[in-house]
Amino acid sequence: MPEVPTLTPEEWALWRSFRTMRRQLDLALEHELQRDAHVSGPDYEILITLFEAPEKQLRARELTARLGWEKSRLSHQVTRMVARGLVERSECDADARGTWIGLTTAGRRATLGAVRAHAQTIRRLFFDVLSEHELVVLQDVSARVIEAIDPPDCDTLDGEESAVAGAAENASGAA
Repeated sequence: MPEVPTLTPEEWALWRSFRTMRRQLDLALEHELQRDAHVSGPDYEILITLFEAPEKQLRARELTARLGWEKSRLSHQVTRMVARGLVERSECDADARGTWIGLTTAGRRATLGAVRAHAQTIRRLFFDVLSEHELVVLQDVSARVIEAIDPPDCDTLDGEESAVAGAAENASGAA
């Protein structure tokens, strides 16, 4: 019988440290979004994804795929956001079964406000505490882990990076 691979105590310690860092960073970013921009993490994921889309809207099916969410999760989240005036649903004229999810004017304002605060918090909690060398190593490590996972329906974060940078520039210019 083949031996079951295991981790060394040092590897377990490193894994626990990584998981703790990731959870605490996620919680801090979520808290910041709620406190400063009055949106949740899931709100932000939808807002930034729509913000970077052509015409600031996507078919529900496409939005589900880009987020890597279940259809029911997206439906419930969008229903809450529609009630708050951040997004709107509309029927797809070309396909009666399809639904468009689009940003409202309030959703665009919320996105721009969230991007500015979010970028500042990411800089403070992540980039400012790492050296240039550590950032290069982390980029390489992240790429290798993503490649090993090979997510079937997830986009890379390149789109979010460019949308965030553009939104931050727009928000700075509007301020």
